[in-house]
Amino acid sequence: MRKKIGTTLATATAVALTGGLLVAAAGPAAAAPGLDSDFDGDGYRDVAVTAPLATVGGRNAAGAVTILYGSPDGAGAHRIQSLTQDSAGVPGAAEKDDQFGAHTAPGDFNGDGYADLAVGAPGEDSGSDADGGTVVILWGGSGGLSGGTTVSDPSRSSHDWFGQVVAAGDYDGDGRADLAIASDIDKVDIYRGGFTRTGSTGGRYAVTTPVLKVKGIDIFNLTPGDIDSDGRTDLVVDGYEGDSDGEYSYNANYWLPGSSSGTTTSGARKLPAGVISDIGDVNGDGHGDIVIGNQWDAGANSAGAAKGGAVEIVYGTPYGPEGGVETISQNTAGVPGSNETGDGFGYEVSLGDINGDGHDDLVIGAPGEDLGGVEDAGMVSVVYGSSGGLSDAGSQSLHQDTPGVPGGNEEGDGFGGEVLLSDVTGDGKADLTVGMPWENSSDGYAVAFDSDGSKIGTTGRGIGLTQAGLSPAGHPLFGLHVNG
Repeated sequence: MRKKIGTTLATATAVALTGGLLVAAAGPAAAAPGLDSDFDGDGYRDVAVTAPLATVGGRNAAGAVTILYGSPDGAGAHRIQSLTQDSAGVPGAAEKDDQFGAHTAPGDFNGDGYADLAVGAPGEDSGSDADGGTVVILWGGSGGLSGGTTVSDPSRSSHDWFGQVVAAGDYDGDGRADLAIASDIDKVDIYRGGFTRTGSTGGRYAVTTPVLKVKGIDIFNLTPGDIDSDGRTDLVVDGYEGDSDGEYSYNANYWLPGSSSGTTTSGARKLPAGVISDIGDVNGDGHGDIVIGNQWDAGANSAGAAKGGAVEIVYGTPYGPEGGVETISQNTAGVPGSNETGDGFGYEVSLGDINGDGHDDLVIGAPGEDLGGVEDAGMVSVVYGSSGGLSDAGSQSLHQDTPGVPGGNEEGDGFGGEVLLSDVTGDGKADLTVGMPWENSSDGYAVAFDSDGSKIGTTGRGIGLTQAGLSPAGHPLFGLHVNG
C-alpha cells in the first residue's frame, strides 16, 4: 500500500494538471443530520459499498454499488444487494469505464420517509461527450433500493466527470434533502430538495468555490455538516490553493456556510489541508467539528504535512470553525503506533459515537502501516471523544492479524483504505465498516464490526466479491468508497 498511496497522491497532483480521471480522490461524504441511510425503512441504517471498477457483463470498469442492509446482527449479516446500470429500472446501461459508484450520498431526496442513494458515474459518456458523467438517484422503499432517476446536467458542455463527488444535506434549512454535485471544474451544482421520480427538483443553483481553478479536477471532496448549529448544512470543499496561473499549488479546504438561500461563499473560511474529512461533534458542545486527514509525509507539497501523516480537528462554534485546531499523529499520547514514513495515517477518517456518551469518536485509516515485517498491511486506529476533545485513553488499533478480524496481514492489502462509522444495529451506538480496495490484487474486501457498547468489537464479518455477487475480472476495487 505504501507504493499505492504514493501513486495515488502523485496521480492526484497529475489529475489537476493533466485532466486524468481519478476515482479515488474523494472519500466519504456523510449524510447530513437527519438524512440517514435506512433504505428499506426497517429502522436500521444500511451501508453502501462501491466497486467503481467492477466488470459488469464483460464491460470493464462499468462499476457497481453493494448495499449491506443493517440489522440487530450488523451490516450485511442477513441481506446484501448489488446494483449496476444493468439492474432493472436503473437508468442507462453498464458500459466500459462508466465507474458507476465512484461516489455516493444517501438522503431522503423525495421526502417519502425512505432514504435514497445518489450515485455518481463520472466516466459515463453522453453521445459524443466522452466522460461527461452522470448522477443517478436509486430510490428507497420497503423492499430496499430499486429503480432510479437521472439527475439532469444542465451545463454538460462546460465540464466533464459530473458526479465525481456527491454530497447530501439541507443547505437552505427548509427541511428537504438537497444534493451537491462536483465535476472537473471549480463550481458545485446544488439541486434543491423536492426530487421526483420523473426527474424534477426544487431548483438548482451553482456555487463558484474558492479552490484554485486548474486544468483537470478542481474539487477533490465535498463534506457536509452543520458547524455553527444554525439548522442549515454547511459544506467543506477540498481542492488546491496557490497562484492564479496554476503553476504551483497546495492543497486546502474551505468552509462554505449554509444560509436561507443555500450554500454561500459569504463568510467562507480557509481550513487546513487534507483531501479526506468528516464532520461530527467530538467535544459534545452541540457544534460540528471538522476532522481532516492529511496523509502526506513531511516534505510533501502540502501545508500541514507530517511524517507518516496527521489528522487535524477544527472545532466548531456558533460562528463557524473558529474553536481552535488540534493535531494528532501516531506520536500523540494514547494513539496506537508511531510516526513512520509512508504510513498514510489520515488517509481516511470517520466520526461517530461508538460508546453512546454523546461525544463523537474518531476512526483513522493508515493503509500504509507496516506490521510484523509485512509492508503496507494497514491499520485502523480508534480514538475516543470527550468533553475536552479527543481523549488519550482507551484508544484501539485493528488490523487483519487482530484476533477475530477476517483474513491476515498481507503485503499491499491496505487495511483502512476506507472507514465508516454508522449505527447499523439500531442501538444508538456507531458501528464500523472498513474497506480495503487493494486486497487480493485489487479485488477488494470489506469488514463490518459492531460496537459492543463501549468500544468496537474485534469480531468482524468479511464481505467480498463472492458475497456481493460481483465478477472478479479486472480490478474491481470493492470497498473503495463506503457510505451510510
